[in-house]
Amino acid sequence: MTHRERAMAILHGKEADRIPVVHFGFWDECYAMFEEQGYIPIEKNEDGTDRHLGEAEVFELLGFDFGWGPCVGFNNGLLPGFEHKVVKEFPDGSRHVQNGDGVIVLEKPGKVSIPSEISHTLCDRESWEKDFSHRLESTPHRWPKITPEQAQSLNSSVYPVGINCGSLYGMFRNWAGFTGTCYMYADDEELFGEILARLSDVCYDGVKAILDAGFKPDFGHFWEDICFKNGPLVNPEVFEKYCGPGYARITSLLKEHGCDICSLDCDGCIDALIPTWHKNGVNTMFPIEVGTWNASIAPWREKYGPTLRGVGGMDKRVFAMDYAAIDAEIERLRPLVEMGGYIPCPDHRIAPDAKWDNILYYTDKFRKVFG
Repeated sequence: MTHRERAMAILHGKEADRIPVVHFGFWDECYAMFEEQGYIPIEKNEDGTDRHLGEAEVFELLGFDFGWGPCVGFNNGLLPGFEHKVVKEFPDGSRHVQNGDGVIVLEKPGKVSIPSEISHTLCDRESWEKDFSHRLESTPHRWPKITPEQAQSLNSSVYPVGINCGSLYGMFRNWAGFTGTCYMYADDEELFGEILARLSDVCYDGVKAILDAGFKPDFGHFWEDICFKNGPLVNPEVFEKYCGPGYARITSLLKEHGCDICSLDCDGCIDALIPTWHKNGVNTMFPIEVGTWNASIAPWREKYGPTLRGVGGMDKRVFAMDYAAIDAEIERLRPLVEMGGYIPCPDHRIAPDAKWDNILYYTDKFRKVFG
């Protein structure tokens, strides 16, 4: 079986010769560390310059089959984005910067984490009509130009390839902020609904344009990131009302084109929003964050049955520990894999505290157990 056939068989609850060993990338710092330690060789180009191995080559050295999640996508953000500019500088080197979403953020020297948000341009109807509405129009400039040859190449890939379905709420949250979206719903529900409807239309049109070009995806994939460790950043009833129909519309379109697997990436404790996603055709969770809330496909499968699939849920923290911790993690995964419709994957990008030999041990042990 090809990796594509193998993965799709598992997600459809069918027999496969083995479970693929998949990853979701790693932090740049992790790559640099392994290269510095000599685990990643630096080769030479014909002209004598250094050639650094790409991510796919490195993960092959580590024993993974492929990275999960390659998608053909489109632009469902602001087009054009706001000018990236420095608004204010401070003596300690930090500064307020306007990003492409029109958000003023605090950037600190040497910090690579998500910056603090200071203020948001999108806050009411005036700012929507003046600065945002014209940036969120369905236009062919958003869609990739896919030739018949490119479509055929994608359709014959030996790896699973998806279609990016965009975001029906997460992008709005980025523009207005968590507090801003809450206030907008309370102060101007009509505007709240209008923005989400426009965002949904852009996503639908983007998916349709790619499908019409002849691409036959293995799965559709949404991105949201609208939860934190204790639950969602939006009232589930509000989410169902304003976003549920958009998900149903897009997943129905995918089914019309033969694609019945639709996944979703949302960080945090997502349990309260799964009913909306599952009801409206989103049937695969990726990733499944082990995190501080111990997410697992097991309780979801118990509640929703085999129509709820998953990719993820492998606790990457064991890569910083020892072989015994890896053995225990694989044993924890064993009954989850046996349920079917589930492919383990490090639950987010592998972190810089990972040890090269631990990752090698994991991929080898994984094959022995799930081969």
